[in-house]
Amino acid sequence: MKSNRYFQLFVPLASCFALSGCEATAAGIPYLDDRNVSAGQVVYNNACASCHGAALEGQPNWQKRSSTGYLPAPPHDETGHTWHHPDQMLFEFTKYGPQKFAGADYKSAMPAYEGKLTDQEIWNVLAFIKSQWPAEIQEKHTKAFSKK
Repeated sequence: MKSNRYFQLFVPLASCFALSGCEATAAGIPYLDDRNVSAGQVVYNNACASCHGAALEGQPNWQKRSSTGYLPAPPHDETGHTWHHPDQMLFEFTKYGPQKFAGADYKSAMPAYEGKLTDQEIWNVLAFIKSQWPAEIQEKHTKAFSKK
């Protein structure tokens, strides 16, 4: 039941996003700001690329759990699902890790970056990632999740 497991992860994440008192928010991912994007690329290369790939390509078979129950790192390019999620959810998922939202027993190699990266560094990484998407995907993401 692959789709059921994704649903089990998505619902808690969506609920957290909708109900959380988020202390670290931004007007949106600053992907049009060259300074933020450049700073984010440095952090991405040092903290994220080893799993998610230098070209944001993720790991092979990222939708299939390993024999130990872990999902490989997903791509952050347009072939993945990163752009399907609101800015604040992406920020909180990065800062607190998936277990915060999906439960302590959720198997993931993704660490929480709270205390390892500043809030600004996390927003900058997201800026770098979004800046790499094709313009059409950037537009869809912005349109779907911009604050009105």
